[in-house]
Formats: sequence, C-alpha cells, structure tokens
Amino acid sequence: MAQSSDNKVLVLGVLAGAAGLSLGAVALYNSRRAMPHSGHSEQYLSSNDQRAAGASMVVGGMLGQAEVLDRLGALIQCVSELKDEVRALKSAIPKLQDHVRDELRGRSGGAEGGVARIRAGPPNRTIPTRRRRVAGGVARVEGQSSEEGAESEGGYITALTDSEEEEKSEADESQEEVTVIEPLDEFSALLERVDALHNGTDGDKRECLRTMLDKRTEFGQNTTFLWRLVRAYVDVHDITTNLEQKKTHAETGKKVGEEAVKINPMCAESHQWYAIMCGIMTEYETVQNRIKNGYIFKDHLDKAIELKPQDPMSYYLLGRWCYAVAQLSWIERKIAATLFGEPPSATVQDALKNFLKVEEIRPKYSKLNYVFLAKCYRDLGQKGQARKMWDAAASMETVSKEDEEAQKELDYLLPALGVY
Repeated sequence: MAQSSDNKVLVLGVLAGAAGLSLGAVALYNSRRAMPHSGHSEQYLSSNDQRAAGASMVVGGMLGQAEVLDRLGALIQCVSELKDEVRALKSAIPKLQDHVRDELRGRSGGAEGGVARIRAGPPNRTIPTRRRRVAGGVARVEGQSSEEGAESEGGYITALTDSEEEEKSEADESQEEVTVIEPLDEFSALLERVDALHNGTDGDKRECLRTMLDKRTEFGQNTTFLWRLVRAYVDVHDITTNLEQKKTHAETGKKVGEEAVKINPMCAESHQWYAIMCGIMTEYETVQNRIKNGYIFKDHLDKAIELKPQDPMSYYLLGRWCYAVAQLSWIERKIAATLFGEPPSATVQDALKNFLKVEEIRPKYSKLNYVFLAKCYRDLGQKGQARKMWDAAASMETVSKEDEEAQKELDYLLPALGVY
C-alpha cells in the first residue's frame, strides 16, 4: 500500500515538470468544462479576434498552470497523509486480536449477555477522497462524495479500480457496527464458575460436580473441561464419608482422566489430575494394582512436569511419591520386583529436592509442603533445618482440610525434633 502511494507521487511529479503550456491548456479546458452552463448560445471567435484570443489563451494557460500546480501540491499532501494513515493501521493490526479478546471477556465493557460489539475502525480518521473498509465496517472520509471519487480535481484520478468497486459494494452491505456472538463465552463463564466452586466450601464442591455433569454432553470432548471434571471427582471423593461412594467417585474420575489424556496427550493438567486419581485408587485396590497404579502415577506426573515445568503442584506430588517409595519396606520392594521385574526407586534426598523445588517456584505454597520438608530434614539428621521448616509450617493459618492434616503432622513431629 505504501509502495503504491510512493509510485503515484513519483508519476505526479514527472507530470508537473513536463507539462509546460500544454498543462495550462488542459487546466483551462477542465476549468471551462467545470463552469456551469448558461442559457446563451456558444460564442465563436471571429478571424478579427483570433490574435486577442491567442493572447488571452496564453495568460489563461499560465494562470491555469499555477492553479493545477497548487492542486497537485494539495494532492501530494493528501497522498502523504494517506501513507501516514496506512502506517497507523499497520501498527494497530497486531493489537486487534488482543483488543477483541478483551472486548469478548468484558474487560473493556463492550460485552453484555454474551454479545460483544466491536466498533469498525479507529476514530477520527481523515483520509482524503476515498472510502475504505476497516475491520468489517466502512470508513467514510470527509470532503468528497462517491461521484467525486470518479473524477478528482485536476482530472488526474479518473476512476475507482475494480477492487475498490468491490470493496465499496461489500462495505455498503456491511454495517458500521458489527455484532459478534462467540459460543466460547458460555464455556469461559462455565470454567470461571467451576474454578470458583472448587475453591469454595464442601457444598460448593458438590455443586461444582453437579454443574459439570449437567454440561458433560455439551463439552465432554474438551480437554479443558475434562480435567476439571476429574478435579471435581477428587474434591467430592475427599469430602465424602461413605466408603462405597468414595470408591465410586474414584473409579469414575479415573475413567474420565483416561479419556482426557487420550483426547489431548499434550495437556499437562490432564496428566496431573489423572495421576492424582491413580494415587487415590490405591486405597481401593489389591497389592498388585496398588503397585501398578503407583507406576502409572509416576509416569503421568513426569509427563505433566515435562509439559508444564513451572507448576509447583506437580513437584509437590512427585515429592510425596518419592517420600512414600523411600519408606517402602523390604517385603514391599520384593513384591514389586516379583510383579514388575523392577521395584520403584526413590530416596529421601529425591523427595527433598522436589519439595525444595516447590518452595523455589512458589514460596509458602502450602502448609503440608513445609511439613514434608521438615520430615525429610529429620530423616537426613538435619534437625536444625527441620525445626525451621516446622516453624514455617506452624506460622501458616489452618484454612482447608489439608491444612488440618498438616497441623496434625506438626504435632506428631514435635517429639522427634526435641520440641515439647
């Protein structure tokens, strides 16, 4: 677009330099053609008046040439302004997507009831002698009608191109204000709601599961929806007291987790919550299946960390797994070796490394993370460090059931750390 404008300026400059008196004649002809017609008949010059007419023609040509040059200067200025407008549009286009996203999410106040209204084109545009489509709308310029676009002052822009005609036709059919109805608005609202319920009370957690089951048919093939559904099953499992119901929630949640991983193997959250559900299932399985689920847990947790290496929750869970494996008895290791050929392997040092990674990514991540740091340091004989972690855990408020579990662990640790 800018290159085309430069070419027009170059052509007009050459014309202005080479026109001479002929340019004045053209200007005189155009000015005469532009004069309104009167009721008198055309006047013809007699042979006696030809010399006087010739002199007048020269003077008129010189005046016409000056006038055309002035108009050419104005036209070149308009082209220069057009180039500036094009540059402004180019700089605005990369930001258009973010602006539209903000509009749809309601942060710009332009979305009501799932309908976002997007203004067509930036305000206060002053582009001479053209009509342009901007973002699906029409930008109309001041100072010239559509008929004037066919022939501008001075006679040098003679017609709209075919593409411009098509643009004008399409623009006339479009509206100045475009209404965009985005189906994902409902889905985004659903995700925000279930995330809030997940962080709420026990009643909120049950409501979260009911809400997601109601939408399962509609969004059941969306991985973002499915891993949240697994999370909802985990939440309800934890707050349920009936053993059979807990087992049902765990089994169903595991099946949903398998589906989520299969639909999108590159979703870190799907691997993470599927691993959690496999860990929960060890409470209801035989020894063989417990060990099998332990391997599955580790594999999917490693995948979640590979896909999302800055998620502290994955390192916390891996630390818990390493600590549990490090505590396995000799007989349990033998059973694992008999069933799978190679028992799981991890040390307290491995567990400590993962819990420290959690603290590195997000300090004060959880009360329980400090508890397990204290346990690791205690097992490694570093009681001073263990006491620091104990103090850090004790300083955090007890808000959730997980925090209550952490507080019980802290009370159990007191004698081992020499604190009474």
